[in-house]
Amino acid sequence: MFTGKKNRIVVLLVALVTLGIAASQPPDGGHENLKVLPKNITHETLDSIMNTYNTALGVKCAFCHAPQKDNPQRMDYASDDKPEKEITRNMMRMTIDINKKYFKFKKDDPGVPPVTCVTCHHGEAFPEAK
Repeated sequence: MFTGKKNRIVVLLVALVTLGIAASQPPDGGHENLKVLPKNITHETLDSIMNTYNTALGVKCAFCHAPQKDNPQRMDYASDDKPEKEITRNMMRMTIDINKKYFKFKKDDPGVPPVTCVTCHHGEAFPEAK
C-alpha cells in the first residue's frame, strides 16, 4: 500500500488527529460542575444524555449552556450563567424521584418505562400545559 515516506506521513497524520481528539475531550471523570450526574461519568455517556435532552426538548446546547467569555463561539459547559441549566437539574431530580417513588423503576426492569424529559416535553422546550 504505502511505502517509505508516504507511510510515515500517513502514520504521522493519524497520530496528530488522534492526539487532537484526545486533547479536545476531558478525561473520564474530568467534567466540571456536575451536580446531578455522577462525577465519574464517561464523555460518551454524558454526550449521549445531552443528545437525549436536545431531542426531548427540541433545543441545541446553547439553550442551557452559556458561551465562553473569551470565545463566544464555544460553550462554557461548567458555567451556571444560564438559569435553564439549574431548571434542567431540578427536572432531572424530579424525574429520578418520580421513577423511584411511584414506579420503583430499576435500570434493567423491562416493566413500566421510566418517566423522562420526552414524557412531557415531546420535542418542545416549553410544553403546553393541559
